[in-house]
Amino acid sequence: MTQRLTLSRWDEWFDLGSWQDPRLLHADPSDRILLCPSALGDGYYQNIFLEDNITLVILDYRLHDDLVLDVAGECDRIEFEFQLAGPQSGYSFFVPYFGLPEINIKHARKRYFKVEVFFEPPILNTYFQAVLKRFTPRDQQVATTAMQALHRFWDSGSRDIFEQLIPKQLDIFSLDYATRAPITAAMETILGQILRCPYRGTARRSYLKQKALELVDMRLAAMTRPRLPLDELNHIYQAAAFLRENLTNPPTVELLARHIGTNRLKINQGFHQVYGTTPFGYLRDYRLTQAKRLLMTSELSVAQVAAAVGYSSRSRFATAFRQRTGINPKTFQLQTWPYAS
Repeated sequence: MTQRLTLSRWDEWFDLGSWQDPRLLHADPSDRILLCPSALGDGYYQNIFLEDNITLVILDYRLHDDLVLDVAGECDRIEFEFQLAGPQSGYSFFVPYFGLPEINIKHARKRYFKVEVFFEPPILNTYFQAVLKRFTPRDQQVATTAMQALHRFWDSGSRDIFEQLIPKQLDIFSLDYATRAPITAAMETILGQILRCPYRGTARRSYLKQKALELVDMRLAAMTRPRLPLDELNHIYQAAAFLRENLTNPPTVELLARHIGTNRLKINQGFHQVYGTTPFGYLRDYRLTQAKRLLMTSELSVAQVAAAVGYSSRSRFATAFRQRTGINPKTFQLQTWPYAS
């Protein structure tokens, strides 16, 4: 069974709870505690207000059934997210909220456990710029162009128009790699200190603020640019673009290297430095990202989507999609297709 909720804010499907709930690792009367409704699952969403513009969140819940969250869109805040359990456990993410509608699928019987640090204006801009400075020049250009399109989207209010405003040659996909990173051992130490905070009252808030900012600083420090000469970096960008343009008939790594005028070793090493994966891994990620978009926004069958993104076998596509998302493509399509309308 799948339930679907249409929301104006991501957290409004929770019920109001008490700071004295025994499931909380630590709490204070100033915290805002939200509980997962018993009809949907079990768990909590704990907002710890460190300052007017900084919030620490500890989120831990599990659902009875699959849940589709159709969120109208939020803006004027950014998030540093650290996944401790869930589909992307062990990774941290930088998530800007730009007011775009989004859809999330939460799977049944999986634990969602993470720590989040949110920044709001005016400090938001400081951390957004800190992230942007750590992008490669190409990703900085991509992010800037996307922001310009977003401003025009806000004027129009149409999601379709937003997608049309993004140039086809723009590698928006690269930002997915630029904004995620593994949780390091040092980050795990700080996360453990946050979860086991021994203080109360004002001392607790001061301690958690110090640890939250330390955690974010570590996350920023982990965003290192690829140490490649400019010509080699451009070769990797060219190779990635060629893979995206030929996802239904991709070349071998040898042919890809020959096409852009380099060798197989530099292609493999360059992809690991720029994208943290192999050329094939990059291609697979891009195929599945495009497949999700088509399943959500088109009337193509699963077999047609599989063919459109370069899979010769529907069963292989279904296996790859299920490994990535935890759900079959047909189920995903049935759950999310109304989002297009």
